[in-house]
Amino acid sequence: MREKDPLAWEEVSVEHLIQNEWIDFRISRFRFPDGSEFEPYYSYSRRDYIVVVPFDEDGNLICVRQYRHGIREVTTEFPAGGIERSDGKEYGGDKDLNAEDALEAARRELREETGYASDEWTHLLTVPSNATISDNYAFLYMAKNCRKVSGQDLDDTEFVNAVKHTPDEIEKMIKDGAFQQSVHVAAWLLALREL
Repeated sequence: MREKDPLAWEEVSVEHLIQNEWIDFRISRFRFPDGSEFEPYYSYSRRDYIVVVPFDEDGNLICVRQYRHGIREVTTEFPAGGIERSDGKEYGGDKDLNAEDALEAARRELREETGYASDEWTHLLTVPSNATISDNYAFLYMAKNCRKVSGQDLDDTEFVNAVKHTPDEIEKMIKDGAFQQSVHVAAWLLALREL
């Protein structure tokens, strides 16, 4: 058994404000290392997800444009999506066996959102999505020499356009604040190291 880190907080109580198949949003009371206690701390569980940095056979990036309700804007980003679970939940940081393999999720999401496939995959990093308030992880991948194999196969709530950009265009969008998903920017920077 691992020794408890002296900086770790202890959860004293938790109340699930919303707990359904989509999210587990909770409020907790924590005991600090000095013995004092504090609340409210809000956190949530969402399912793990993948992000793919896909290069086509000409070295262009295959991106998607879609509406993001958090910032209420249409964004340009890399293909991404949730790792499917067989238990019907949309969340869970328990890393149980109910979840689809991350690489298989990456292959599926790339094909569904763009119609492209690749045989050349590199795992870039697995990183907490937002360690401050969420327990889910992002699995970042690069796919090279992607080729068109089908049309899109979108979910009922997805309205996504696939577009291509050169690496220079991606760099400019990031610099101009027009490539707005932070984990996607991290995936891009990691992919550049692998080229």
